[in-house]
Amino acid sequence: MTKGFKALTLAATLVGTQAGWAAQPLKIGYSDWPGWVAWQVAIDKGWFKQAGVDVKFEWFDYSASMDAFSAGKIDAVTMTNGDTLVTGAGGGKGVMIMLTDYSNGNDMIVGKPGIKSLKDLKGKKVAVEVGLVEHLLLLNGLKKAGLKESDVTLVNAKTNEMPQVLASGDVAAVGAWQPIAGQAIKGSPGAKPLLTSADEPGLIYDVLTVSPASLATHKAEWQKVVMVWDKVVSYIEDPKTQPDAVKIMAARVGVPPDAYMHFLKGTKLLSLAEGKKVMVKADGFKSLYGSSKIADDFNVKNAVYKEAQKVDSYIDPSLTNAAAK
Repeated sequence: MTKGFKALTLAATLVGTQAGWAAQPLKIGYSDWPGWVAWQVAIDKGWFKQAGVDVKFEWFDYSASMDAFSAGKIDAVTMTNGDTLVTGAGGGKGVMIMLTDYSNGNDMIVGKPGIKSLKDLKGKKVAVEVGLVEHLLLLNGLKKAGLKESDVTLVNAKTNEMPQVLASGDVAAVGAWQPIAGQAIKGSPGAKPLLTSADEPGLIYDVLTVSPASLATHKAEWQKVVMVWDKVVSYIEDPKTQPDAVKIMAARVGVPPDAYMHFLKGTKLLSLAEGKKVMVKADGFKSLYGSSKIADDFNVKNAVYKEAQKVDSYIDPSLTNAAAK
């Protein structure tokens, strides 16, 4: 075989491989959190096609989306920074390449009628999806209220089942995010939020997490996905286009547009420039690194997993930095 023929063969192989990649869309699992439903705007508007990247979004319940990611059935998933660590510790390693938002009130601990504060939960049952983000929110709140996790009895339940769990009267409170939290309040007249993520901005960051293998193989395509995000945020926040954006998002989760506006208010969407500032190493809740370290400490302390995670290995700011204006 001549050198020239080898080169031609290699080129043909590469072209064939790239054609194969192009034939396989990037698969992203998403669920009903407003900061992730926002992607529906880009889907419906055809912005990924305009950006020259083939993407297939698959709709899941939240925990099911992480299961699918861990099983390697999808390339990426939308989840919180804390749950990215939990999923990684369980074998489903992922890399956070961009922030979509932070929870600014949409995550909450909802008390049943008659429960007025977190202190009222002492000695009572509280339902959360153990190991996930509302569990972390509850622990942070209990600590501020001068209580320990052992002061309550945790009941493990799926987040989308919380309205029924609270209505049963068997627990004093449940942890859930919107729109499920709102459904829980509506289904138990007199129920009210005892604690929300607005009480601790930055405790819960929401991100797009990609498998290391997909990121390494398709980095240029993921760059195109990230670059679509600012268009999404602008369309949702512009008063002229917001009604259409909300209509699209509300239809995705099956609620009236006017009701969906309440969910948006509890979600601080982050432009790429804003996300870039958060993806800088620092301590505390203003940094994705700092917030994730706090989540990691909580997870280890509360035996969500045993070994502390290498937080830096879960964050790659390069795509956000390159796309931020």
